[in-house]
Amino acid sequence: MAEISREQLLHVADLARLELREDELERLGAQLNDIIAAVSKVSELDLSEVPPTSHPLDVVNVWGEDEPRDSLPVDDALANAPEREGNFFRVPAGSVGGEAADARPDVRRASAPGAGGSE
Repeated sequence: MAEISREQLLHVADLARLELREDELERLGAQLNDIIAAVSKVSELDLSEVPPTSHPLDVVNVWGEDEPRDSLPVDDALANAPEREGNFFRVPAGSVGGEAADARPDVRRASAPGAGGSE
């Protein structure tokens, strides 16, 4: 049975941008090795007669038909908005268009879904 090494654990933690203390490394290493041991039990089974599958159950198209319908009413779309201005969300400057946020109190408009971009 393969076990995860300390170097592998440190590498994965680095990829995930996790800073782990020594006690966390030991605990997580032990937990991951327990998981690897449990999953490796599958290799003990004779699966030669089992066809490769991408899903254990037959999957049918679970999507509904793609039919046009009315969009969400503007009042419903904006019902939980912290602030609104007419048919628009009211958002702080810098939160739209990828600009850096700043402390200015002015706002920009972002269209509400289904608002068509006009009031």
